[in-house]
Amino acid sequence: MSGFTQPQETWNQRFQNPDYVFGELPNAYLRQQKAHLMPGNALAVADGEGRNGVWLAEQGLVVDAFDFSEVAIQKANALALKRKVSVNFVCANWESFDWGPEIYDNMVGIFFQFATPDQRSRLFTLMADSLRPGGTLIIQGYTERQLEFKTGGPGKVEHMYNETMMRDAFSGWEFIDLRTYEAELSEGSGHSGRSGLLGLTVRKPL
Repeated sequence: MSGFTQPQETWNQRFQNPDYVFGELPNAYLRQQKAHLMPGNALAVADGEGRNGVWLAEQGLVVDAFDFSEVAIQKANALALKRKVSVNFVCANWESFDWGPEIYDNMVGIFFQFATPDQRSRLFTLMADSLRPGGTLIIQGYTERQLEFKTGGPGKVEHMYNETMMRDAFSGWEFIDLRTYEAELSEGSGHSGRSGLLGLTVRKPL
């Protein structure tokens, strides 16, 4: 995941770390929702160094992924090569990415929480519109409890998730899973330790 308000140079510098800042393995919540992925293709939103996009490709999906950090995209391509899968990684931010109507069978957004509330609303709309009817949307993010744990994330209350927000954003969708919980994360140095989390898995109406 790369930021929305932080400069691109900040993230490029952060990703210069030879280690994968958020690890090489997929997000735990995404992995738990594997059974709900639809056959076909997927988009990984703000995928950073590629851990989630690579994992989706390992599940047999045709995967697009984007991030606005050139350094992250370089590391993502290296990870895909290492894991012997193909992912179409694109260097773009959410505003310049070539969204299209009803393109994807699956949409995955993991910890893209540097979006302001206004940006988040517009991004949710783009994600929803780009998902095919019957497609699966999976989102993982931090809740306000994360402000106490301080183990990752932007540290701004207005950027945090809650269940009401998600029910309002995806009203009329089939809610497969919506939970607020705490867990120990071990996803590289960027997400490490006790965390306040929200997980969402929904299916777009036919």
